[in-house]
Amino acid sequence: MPAPHPPADADPRVEALVHDLIGRVADKWTMLILEILEEKGELRFTELSRAIGTISQKMLTQTLRHMERDGLVIRTVHPVVPPKVEYRLTELGQSLGAAFCGVWIWAEQNLATVETARETFDGPLPSGG
Repeated sequence: MPAPHPPADADPRVEALVHDLIGRVADKWTMLILEILEEKGELRFTELSRAIGTISQKMLTQTLRHMERDGLVIRTVHPVVPPKVEYRLTELGQSLGAAFCGVWIWAEQNLATVETARETFDGPLPSGG
């Protein structure tokens, strides 16, 4: 199967969006946030942070802002004290998560083959003598 490539007459804006989104979604935080919000639904910032576990507040804020800008999440601010902010996936975010399920399926099906290829490439470890 040939590698996918844009047609010669592809809209450069679409090509730029594809490259931008792949770069964004390929980062581990966006993937985790997509997965957690898909599984748990609407969450407060602190709940999302706890569910992820190892992310800094700054990185979570930046990632959520990028996702909100791209239309993947909706941020809802409730007018209470202290402020209550919740995040949920949009339909667009849900559809992107579904599209990347194919990558997970591919990884599951090809895990052993990729591991073997890496071991072959890396070669045997040098002996300690």
